[in-house]
Amino acid sequence: MNNELFQQAKSAAITSDYNRALDLYNRCLQDAANPPQVGEIGLIYHQIGNCLMKLKSYYEAIEAYTQATADSAYDAVGTVNCNLGMSYAALRDWNNAVKHFEIAVSDRNYPTPYKAYTGMGNALLKQGKSAEAGVAFREAALDESNPDPTKALLNLGVCFMALNRPADAVASYESALQFDMPAETRNKMYASLGQAYAASGQMPQAVEAFEKAIADKTYFLSDSASVDYQRAVAAVAQGNAESTQALPAIADMSGLDVASDGSAIPEQEPYVVDEAAVSEDYYFADQYAKQGDYAPRGEDRFFNATDEELEQWSKGVVKMERKRRGTGLKVLIVIIVLILVALGAGLFLYSQGYGWPTQEAVIEQLFDDPTASSTYASSLSSDDIADMAAIIPSGTTANVDGVNKAMSTSTAYVTGTTPQGGDVQYQISLVRDMLGWKVSNVELYFTSQN
Repeated sequence: MNNELFQQAKSAAITSDYNRALDLYNRCLQDAANPPQVGEIGLIYHQIGNCLMKLKSYYEAIEAYTQATADSAYDAVGTVNCNLGMSYAALRDWNNAVKHFEIAVSDRNYPTPYKAYTGMGNALLKQGKSAEAGVAFREAALDESNPDPTKALLNLGVCFMALNRPADAVASYESALQFDMPAETRNKMYASLGQAYAASGQMPQAVEAFEKAIADKTYFLSDSASVDYQRAVAAVAQGNAESTQALPAIADMSGLDVASDGSAIPEQEPYVVDEAAVSEDYYFADQYAKQGDYAPRGEDRFFNATDEELEQWSKGVVKMERKRRGTGLKVLIVIIVLILVALGAGLFLYSQGYGWPTQEAVIEQLFDDPTASSTYASSLSSDDIADMAAIIPSGTTANVDGVNKAMSTSTAYVTGTTPQGGDVQYQISLVRDMLGWKVSNVELYFTSQN
């Protein structure tokens, strides 16, 4: 390989002269006097792909990275496949993006797997796969090479909220608070924490978090967050009996002002290339985008009120509620309406996959005694049950990573920890059994193959 041409190309890329860098890299490939050897061919195509990514030529970048992977002597498998995943993600081809991110994290020599896990999580969110995305973001947060786990923890909170697990979202956001972050991000994170507290019924904590979010008067709550804030203030003002009632989840309550389908409009470039070619630290589909921030609204006195005015407002809410309370026939009508609402809510929850015992409780029973036939669906034979029980070592404890719920079937992703300390991933299928659930299938789950 012509090292002089190669170094000139790298220098041009560093100064953002990507067209010149591409010309020099191609000349390096075509130099008959100093032809590149195996291993060097992959390196050159890798750098060509990086330049094309910076020029937003995603199809051409995919071709270059594919050429790099064809060089079996070039060992940067993880980095190249991560960049391939980013290329496909930039084209909104989520399936191929996830495929290459999985190849990247399966490379034991890949030095920064958190980047691929982050890209994978965002691509899975785009597909509406909140549980799988949560697993990816968790891996990104736990990766020791990750210099800033905050992003992954915040995104993990988004997934928990999408899965209607606000208590877990609270834990994720509180973990993120342990790290340094810009004031703008911290304010947004406190707003997300406030919504998670409200959804889990911790109203005093919700009010405190919301007030921290807007304390410096530079951040304004999204519509959904402002509604939760006002309702949390009202609940606290009415006394302890109501202060612990959970607020119903709002459709777009996604933690960081992301649309309900998991999409985001990033300020930054919608991809990331490896650090060998670029000094900036970009993250694909970064959830820190400013989408959802709202300017001050002069007619909304709530955001500009003093503490005394807030207290008076809360008392006014209580007073109005008391005026609405009637006796006699009105009370009877209210009771009937409440019963109908409760029945409707019950039917809705049933259609959304909720029941008793819950999927999580059934999975806990399964791991306590994998051979217990009462945990399994009645359609399974004793041989089926024995085969499933055999892949769960005795004494294994279960941690449910996420559950995809539907009215009649559910799929859970579980990490089992063996008595020796090893982790085993499972995919567990469940079917509806009256109001509760029964296990219909247990299989090992490998991220790289799914």
